[in-house]
Amino acid sequence: MKKLIAIMLTLCLCMTTCLAFAETTLKLGIYPEDVDTAAIESHETYISIFNETYPDVALERAQYKYATDTFVPLAEAGTLPTIFETWFTEPQKLIKGEFVADVTDQMEARGWLEKMNPSIRTLLSSDDGRLYGVPRDGYALGLMINVEVFEDAGLVDENGVPLYPKTWEELAEVSVKIKEATGSAGLCLLAKDNAGGWHFSNIAWCFGAVFQVQGEDGKWTAQLNTPEVVAAMEYVKDLKWKYDVLTSDPTSEDWGTGFTQLGTGAAAMYIAANDAVSQPTDNNGLAVDKLMMAGIPAGPAGAYSLFGGTPYMLSKTATAEEIDAALNYLEIMGKAPVLTETAKAGLAEDARYRKDNGIPVINEFPVWADDELVAARREVVAEYSNVDPALFDPYFDAVASEGNLKMEEPQITQDMYALLTNVLQAVVTDEAAAIQTLLDEADANFQTMLDEQINK
Repeated sequence: MKKLIAIMLTLCLCMTTCLAFAETTLKLGIYPEDVDTAAIESHETYISIFNETYPDVALERAQYKYATDTFVPLAEAGTLPTIFETWFTEPQKLIKGEFVADVTDQMEARGWLEKMNPSIRTLLSSDDGRLYGVPRDGYALGLMINVEVFEDAGLVDENGVPLYPKTWEELAEVSVKIKEATGSAGLCLLAKDNAGGWHFSNIAWCFGAVFQVQGEDGKWTAQLNTPEVVAAMEYVKDLKWKYDVLTSDPTSEDWGTGFTQLGTGAAAMYIAANDAVSQPTDNNGLAVDKLMMAGIPAGPAGAYSLFGGTPYMLSKTATAEEIDAALNYLEIMGKAPVLTETAKAGLAEDARYRKDNGIPVINEFPVWADDELVAARREVVAEYSNVDPALFDPYFDAVASEGNLKMEEPQITQDMYALLTNVLQAVVTDEAAAIQTLLDEADANFQTMLDEQINK
């Protein structure tokens, strides 16, 4: 015990000394949560390299998770970490609210601006072209599949690859077979929080829905109650009441529980993205070779995948020195459009971490339009690959065409998702729910929000 106390006192003294001599402090809001021990191990490697390379910068580990209901109070109080992650639906709101730092000059000095995917750069920029974020990664929603459940249901081909549904109608039919053969739900549908509306919007696009349109006068009009949206909601209703293939209580299912249901085999399928393959595997115990991804099933209007991602953003209080320190840290992580030896080591460390922890090592959506960097990432994936490509090729083939990708609806998107989730909750808890009436009410409420927040 005395030895432990002595070590702790020494560490405290070292930290105090480092802070005393450091000219800049970087508060890392991207440091992993305590339960994610493997990710913490990787970050400690990055921190060690950073401390050696930039001894004049003190790093503070901060475990922060972006939330719409707590962000503004923290930002206004000046207590946000220096660097944090959010979602691609949020940057424009945060930029207009003047909650985040302008990183244009630092990015331009490094030569990173011209290497950014143009569409993503627009998402992270103000109307005058100034940049306020750095992309971490991109994703497109697809259909995650538990291979074991499909095997148990006898729904695999001669190579053991699941006979996955290619249309929403087929998904219902396959789900019935799975439930009859295994007792598992065919699909985990979310209806607890905004993620329910997020997933539903992707389903509805396949039915021809367009949730908001901008007129020639620049004003936005809500379209949450069109025949196409109604048809998509009727389909969801059938999954619950006609086919009975959902998990027992969709209103208790959120983004995290969906992966639990899939990973444990309680559900055979789940709408999710390529950037979250660690969730059913490392986090929920599914063997790395028992996860498959396919494209979003097609509806009457076609098959579309919601394209989004995660940006890094910095607190509005960040100084130029703190912004540079944050960008240096991202470079060490291998999250920057550079191919220094340190950056290459970061790419390899990320792949090694995935392979060692039973997470599929697969390609990602390039957020940087830099051929050399994309090639380097693919080389690392090939070196550390731990999955049969046949289990992921259907997904990457489906999202290869830009015509199949759709960005999230542009205006106050999270508010729109919340309203759609309210309708979902009614539909999956009441077989007699009047879908048109519920969507009419949601549409009126969303139009009010648009008028008060966007059209004013």
